[in-house]
Amino acid sequence: MPTDKQQVISSAKAVLETEASAIGALIERIDQSFYEAVEAVLACTGHVILTGMGKSGHVAQKIAATLASTGTPAFFVHPAEASHGDLGMIRTDSLVIALSNSGETEELLRLIPVLKRLGVNMVAITGQPSSSLAQHANLHLNVSVDREACPLGLAPTASTSAQLAMGDALALSVAQARGFTPDDFARSHPGGMLGRRLLMTIEDLMHRDEALPKVGEAASVAEAIMEMTRSRLGMCAVLDEHGVVIGVITDGDLRRHIHEINDVNQLSASHIMTPNPQTIQPHELAFEAVTLMQSRRIQGLLVTNAEGQLQGALNFQDLLQAGLV
Repeated sequence: MPTDKQQVISSAKAVLETEASAIGALIERIDQSFYEAVEAVLACTGHVILTGMGKSGHVAQKIAATLASTGTPAFFVHPAEASHGDLGMIRTDSLVIALSNSGETEELLRLIPVLKRLGVNMVAITGQPSSSLAQHANLHLNVSVDREACPLGLAPTASTSAQLAMGDALALSVAQARGFTPDDFARSHPGGMLGRRLLMTIEDLMHRDEALPKVGEAASVAEAIMEMTRSRLGMCAVLDEHGVVIGVITDGDLRRHIHEINDVNQLSASHIMTPNPQTIQPHELAFEAVTLMQSRRIQGLLVTNAEGQLQGALNFQDLLQAGLV
């Protein structure tokens, strides 16, 4: 049978409204217990261990990943596997954060006596403040919901959204308390786009030494063209006697001055160059070059030191290959 379009849309909206309501209700529960949970994570000198069964386990894995990527060493331990050897991952300097909507998950309850013997503190995130897990934990965060978003009221939906939101609130509150910066985040994400944007510098990408297209100010246009052809960067730096950049010749400069060029061996490079070109320094972030090239509508940049001496060069293709665009 064909599905009813309006019924599908209404059902989807109802799910989102129910889950949004469940998350919104958590705002009033950010209290002393939450503050103490943040303090417990900050005080942990070992790893923060996340654990949970089923859907709560999936949420726990995501919270562990969020903590780890925002400056808190954390990983997930499966509670069933913990009883068969993985408890060795939990040390006396660990902090355990256990997730269970009912707070009565058998696999988690079996861990409590062992954790108490080790002297390990535990934060429970449950939907039942009176549950066994909540009562035995050092701290409890209440993520109870009025109802699940599932039409049958069975599949964990609003409850797992509430768990995840509370976990995000905890992880990001801890990160802010640590003074976690974008540079810190990038160091945890060196392979991603953000990591490349925040870590990669001009010096990492620039062409240098013999690969640099350059001529002196007394050189001819012919010599500049030969340098541009050799380097294949689409430009050539024009330097004074001290190696300071005084101009640049690009393919565009050649086209603009083509009517003046009768003899490429007689006309000087300084005659057709663009003086005082836009440059960038080696220590600057490579992503700054992307922004600069796009805003100035240019295809290449010369790299200079603080004194204006040529250090390198790069073009837009280098940034594309580095995955910055």
